[in-house]
Amino acid sequence: MKIRRVLKKSVVLATSLCLVASMLTGCGGKDTKKDNAASTAVKEPLKIEVLSKAANFQGEQAGWFGDIVKKKFNLTLNILSPQVSGDSLYKTRAASGNLGDLVVIDNSQLKDCIASGLVLDISKMIDNYPNLKKYNEQFKYFNANFDKKVNPDGLVYGLPTNMSDTSPTSYSQSIPYSSPILPWNLYTGVGSPKIDNMDGLLTTLKSMQDKYPTTPDGKKFTAITLWKDWDGNTMENARWLSNWYGYESPDETSSVMLNAEGNVQPITNDDGIYRKMLKFFFDANKMGLVDPDSASQDWNTVSAKLTNNQVGLLWYSWETGFYNTIEKGKKKLGTVSVPISDLNIIQKGDPYYGDGSVFAIGAKAKDPKRIMEFLDWYVSPEGMRYLTSGIENFNFTRQADGKLKYTDIGQTAFTDNLKVPAEYGGGGFKDGQNAINTLLLGDISKDPSTGEFYNPNYWNSTIEANKTALTNEWTEKYHAKDAEDYYTKNKMIKIVPAINTSLGSDSSDIKTKRSQSKQLVVDTSWKMVFAKNEGEFDKLWTDMKTALDGQGWKDLVTLDTERCNALVKLRAEATANAK
Repeated sequence: MKIRRVLKKSVVLATSLCLVASMLTGCGGKDTKKDNAASTAVKEPLKIEVLSKAANFQGEQAGWFGDIVKKKFNLTLNILSPQVSGDSLYKTRAASGNLGDLVVIDNSQLKDCIASGLVLDISKMIDNYPNLKKYNEQFKYFNANFDKKVNPDGLVYGLPTNMSDTSPTSYSQSIPYSSPILPWNLYTGVGSPKIDNMDGLLTTLKSMQDKYPTTPDGKKFTAITLWKDWDGNTMENARWLSNWYGYESPDETSSVMLNAEGNVQPITNDDGIYRKMLKFFFDANKMGLVDPDSASQDWNTVSAKLTNNQVGLLWYSWETGFYNTIEKGKKKLGTVSVPISDLNIIQKGDPYYGDGSVFAIGAKAKDPKRIMEFLDWYVSPEGMRYLTSGIENFNFTRQADGKLKYTDIGQTAFTDNLKVPAEYGGGGFKDGQNAINTLLLGDISKDPSTGEFYNPNYWNSTIEANKTALTNEWTEKYHAKDAEDYYTKNKMIKIVPAINTSLGSDSSDIKTKRSQSKQLVVDTSWKMVFAKNEGEFDKLWTDMKTALDGQGWKDLVTLDTERCNALVKLRAEATANAK
């Protein structure tokens, strides 16, 4: 499962110092009795089914997010999660002809849904909703270009997730989406060694694990922890580490990787980046650095370990939000970027046109207008502040100059799952977060009331508050204001334009070959990581390649290479248009 974030994963996130997991926090609207009474006075109660590929929870939305949605719209959200129930959930619902009332799906799934009549054309509805209307240019561009075969008239069926209001060639965040991140106190505790390459990283991780085998509360510390439930066409953990050395896995491909210069590399290359990352995890496991729970645990288990600082190596920027707070930073505690000398990171620019997934309204939705009202609020300044910052006067306050500032509670509400006052719905803050778990408008967009990004890490108040003992020590060591600044100054990162489009539809034959190869690649990758010795590692790799050849692998490589070449052309056009 490819995460955009939303956390997924979506999602959201800074010098890795005070991230309160923007993509993962809950959402709501301005909670006043007057506003809520007016908004629900003429609305009958309505429960809608929300099928979200990004959701990590299944069931009825509760807590403070559920409370605010109920108060403002008299809606109850019943979340359906393929990540919880398995990929068969989407297939079963699609086969029944009813995906749900509101859905969050991949671009590739949207194509099938349009062709099958499973989602509504909302082109003529958008102008009736003032907040959605602001982004109609992006909606129209995406829908007109993402697949002309299934949507020749460019009708608006899908609203791209995590759009920005910057540009496709901008990069506005302070840390790459995927890069090496370590607990600063443990790294400095072993002498802050210079890390030249991935072997050096393993040496450093081993020193950390040997010196700090348990957390202060007695729980086991592990240098690396892995999880399976996000795996897509490849082992997801290995795929994202490939970004460190310049290669990405474009959407709608599964057999190749692409670098910033436009070079395409089959993942089965013996000297390729994917095998290199599998070998890194294999070597780590032989050194006793991989969590033995990795093959059986899911993301929810991992997130609990991150919250307790039980993991040495992180690679998603937003993972820092599970532990970091300003108060910890004052004590030089927190997970932060630690560069490796030979990195050559590939990073997509801001997702102006979205990031590979969409919101759509199911063809059999109970009340499309009520859902559109909800989505209009979802992208409104009020809704976005809830989505990215939490509850006003609980998580944050508005200062005299109109700009926002976290409260002491706001800094730890997510990480400590603090109790929410009954007037906002009660329960734990983390437990009550938005279970849809992705944004429509991304947090790297400007709040018109403040002129600052919605992402709290970029508020001036947060930047100033984040100047702790930890940040000062990090800045002194690396002579940069943040990770992105360091990587840019040292020519260790390449920004490629964010292009959100369809690269083509698979024929039934290709779908079969892709499905077969996906299972083989993922299963073999995990076996290789836990192989008993290097001989078994090599044999598994060779046997996989032989089996893939028998499943039409070369046809996939040919098609995916063509798609990558098309993407390279689109990126060149976007770069030229931005100049």
